[in-house]
Amino acid sequence: MRNDLLTIGRFARLCRLSVKQLRHYDELGLLAAVHVDVGTGYRYYAPDQARDALTIGLLREMDLPLTVIAEILTARPPTRARILRAERERLAERIRRDRTRMDMLERLAEGGLPGYEVTMGGEPPLELAVTRTVCAPTEIGEKAGEQVNLLLAALNGAGVVWEPPLWGLYPVELEDRAAIAVGARVPEGMELPGLVREVLPGGPVAETLHTGPYAQLPLAYNALFAAIHERGLRPKAPVREAYLVGPGEAPQEELLTRLIIPVEEDAA
Repeated sequence: MRNDLLTIGRFARLCRLSVKQLRHYDELGLLAAVHVDVGTGYRYYAPDQARDALTIGLLREMDLPLTVIAEILTARPPTRARILRAERERLAERIRRDRTRMDMLERLAEGGLPGYEVTMGGEPPLELAVTRTVCAPTEIGEKAGEQVNLLLAALNGAGVVWEPPLWGLYPVELEDRAAIAVGARVPEGMELPGLVREVLPGGPVAETLHTGPYAQLPLAYNALFAAIHERGLRPKAPVREAYLVGPGEAPQEELLTRLIIPVEEDAA
């Protein structure tokens, strides 16, 4: 055995890691000891492994998964930069979600739960020109925005004067893949390339108004679904959102959205 090798305890102290961590990284093949004594099972490390060990510790401190760290250690500089930027974007998205949760908690602290007035009423049939897509539940906000852009581009391209507000149509149950649509009321009989017409039946509904960012809509849905179930009713798809005051018309805090859920008597 080379005299310059370090015991696992000394190497751990040098790299600000624990012996337990080093053993785990060795078992995973992430940072293997250069020598293992056959008789005692003691692990030994070379001084030039310190850079990788310190890098692992730094990246774990940033909550990067060990599988990603393994890719980073073996990647060439351009690939390493791409992996790190992808992790940065994931972290940024997590921070955005955490900020949204913080804002919702503050709103709940101020207004209580549910904090929304839910009314029962009836809606007439509604015919819309819509564009549709399918996405993961976590992508609904982003994909709905993309569909709004597609819808407006199609309407403007056809020279159609549409009747506000814009509408969003969503499933009641958010499964692995959610079918969503956005639409607008347009004159009858017009050709609308890229769009389809959809008629929403009239009937009884539960509804409420949400003032504020779209990211806080779950608060309003909480109140709506609670009121529906308390009345022994069953929600029906599609859930409808009418964007009465949109992003181009007011600050986020002043956006106004009407949420409407068709209901029926629960047969159960």
